[in-house]
Amino acid sequence: MEEFEPSSASKKTKTIYVSTVISISLVLLMVGLLGLILVHAKNLSDYVKENIVLNIIVNDGAKEVDVLALQKQIDSNPYVLKTQYVSKELAARNLTKDLGEDFVEFLGYNPLLSSIDVYMKADYANNASIEKLSKQLGQNVMVKEVIYQKSLIDMVNQNIRLIGLIILGSAVVLMFIAVALINNTIRLAIYSQRFLIKSMQLVGATKNFIRKPFLGYGLLHGLLAGLIAIILLLGALYFAQQQVPELVILRNWFEFGVVFLAVIGIGILISGLSTYFAVSRYLRLKIYDLYR
Repeated sequence: MEEFEPSSASKKTKTIYVSTVISISLVLLMVGLLGLILVHAKNLSDYVKENIVLNIIVNDGAKEVDVLALQKQIDSNPYVLKTQYVSKELAARNLTKDLGEDFVEFLGYNPLLSSIDVYMKADYANNASIEKLSKQLGQNVMVKEVIYQKSLIDMVNQNIRLIGLIILGSAVVLMFIAVALINNTIRLAIYSQRFLIKSMQLVGATKNFIRKPFLGYGLLHGLLAGLIAIILLLGALYFAQQQVPELVILRNWFEFGVVFLAVIGIGILISGLSTYFAVSRYLRLKIYDLYR
């Protein structure tokens, strides 16, 4: 009987610890999924913004060497991500491919003009920055006109801003839920150890001495739960990219790494704080209060 009781208590404690780690890891999984959604949403908005094209139409009499010099000048602008020179011949070939017939042969000449396609950096892909750049370029004698879709840019920025606010609001709500769930899980785990805590206190152990092993286990549980959540997140990423191969263009392992570190950090921080406050609560209680 003496051998059975410690063994039974030990198994019970291990079961509690395992269930605590699993519960925390599932909560951290939700937090991590939201973090990955935020990263993908940001990268998607940047991708959309950086693919908005600003067409610089060049006068017919401009020499190609001068146009290339203008392109180099545009490339040096801090607002610009990249540029692409489209000659008259290339523009004709592209339009012929789209139409499915050779319009140059039909007309007898090429009516198209050379142009420079300008792609803005995501931070400057808005009408204010584009209008400023457009005015600067319009002063150049080689530039015939600057074409861009103002209404499309407004719509893209408004939609991205709205989606960002919705996701950010969801993140705040989910963080409160995550903190509450992890805190309640740890409080239940510490509740099962309340008599052990009070027994150690009654035999003269200091509060810090009693807290130390519980805090150690709490931090370890947070770390283990974070690692389990990361493994599950990697599996979710792999599955998502298998189902939607286009997601690879939004992949950024540095940002994913930040999310993974944040998941571990949140797990350790919340577990440590929850354990500290839960143990402190039972250290303050009287013995008869432990039965309530």
